[in-house]
Order: sequence, then structure tokens, then C-alpha cells
Amino acid sequence: MRLQRFLAEAGVASRRAAEQMIAAGRVRVNGEVITALGCRVDPDRDEVAVDGQVVRGRRKLYVALHKPPGYVCSRRDPQGRPVVHDLLPAEWRSLYTVGRLDRQSEGLIFLTNDGDFALRLTHPRYGIRKTYEVTVTGRVAPQVLQPMLTGVRHKGELLRAAAVRLLRASRRRSLIELELAEGKNREVRRLCACLGLKVERLVRVAIGRIRLGELPPGRWRTLTASERKTLLAGI
Repeated sequence: MRLQRFLAEAGVASRRAAEQMIAAGRVRVNGEVITALGCRVDPDRDEVAVDGQVVRGRRKLYVALHKPPGYVCSRRDPQGRPVVHDLLPAEWRSLYTVGRLDRQSEGLIFLTNDGDFALRLTHPRYGIRKTYEVTVTGRVAPQVLQPMLTGVRHKGELLRAAAVRLLRASRRRSLIELELAEGKNREVRRLCACLGLKVERLVRVAIGRIRLGELPPGRWRTLTASERKTLLAGI
């Protein structure tokens, strides 16, 4: 990775400030003063020092959290509402969420300090699917869900599910499974609203091949190396 990015990810300074440090000759790589911004380093092999102090790269963290309803996907909330970072160890408060779930939604969300990992899971060009189970009021007929696949327009945006399935239906409520490939803002709720469906509960049950499983609400676990590889295998 580029030297200025390494310094930024290690918490030394912002990327712009790191570039200024490099240009000023304050940074050494393997004992050699570096002033070129195009210099690349291998965090596992190269020794980087700023003003004579060796810089250690931050350990990359990948966390799967079962977000309960009522929590905001943010490090802090001006309104004083609970945030997902309240559920993590204090030393992990610098992690950021990979995508978002709205406050009343629940289910699987990842947190990380690896920007490339976050980008590859959220950018539409990579097509990582997210799976949701949606409980709506009343009995829903399968044909009512067809517009979710063909697409509906809402406030100038085309909303469309990659897959949709009616899991069960009764007089009181129905359970729908949806897969999204892009994940526009509040897309599941907006799709349902366009079809006149009242959402009672919205749970994200999977991201790619990683499922929420038996992880209890409010609890977290770290992703294994094989899970991270599985997530990115289709990219």
C-alpha cells in the first residue's frame, strides 16, 4: 500500500498530513528517508519510522454484530440514542460499520477498520447480496411481490430486489424474504411502502454467504479468515 495510506491507517495522522510528513523528510522506510509520495510499503515486511519512532500497523478487525432494533449505526448520536458501538469493547470504538441498517431494523452488520474490505462489500459493482426477512401485516399473495423483481420507481430512484420469496402467509401477517444487490437507502422499506405493505419487522439475515445464524441480539463475534475469503470469493 502507499506509504501515506499506511501512516493514516496506523493512526499517525490523516492522509493529507501524512503526505506533508513525507515531503518534509520526516519518514524513513527501512532506514531510508522517503520524500516521494508514490512510495509503497509492505506492512508485514518493511519498517516505517516517523521522526525516529517506529510505526506499527493497526491490527485489522472484522466483526459480525447482531444489531438490535433501536440502535443507530454510528459512533455517536446527537440525540443521545443508543449506538451500535455501545455493544462493542471500548477499544473497538474506532471501527466503522460496513453499510447501515436503519434504527428500527435489526440483524447482521459488519464493522471493520479495513477500508478495502468495506468498499468491496458495499459498492454496487461488486454485487454482494444482502438477504432480509420482512414481516408485513396481513396475508400477501405471491403475485403482489412481482413488482419487486421488475422494479418500482420512488422519488426518482428505481428500486428492485434481486430475488424475492414468500416464506409464509396467514390472515394476520406474512413473512417475505428479499435479496438486494445494491442496497439503496431504506430500500426494503421503500419497496414495501410502494406496494402498500406495512412492515412490522425487518431483519437482515445474511450478507453474501455469511448468515446471522444463532448470534443473539446485541452480541458480536469476529469473522474467521475463511469467512472473509468466502465473502470476497465472488468478486
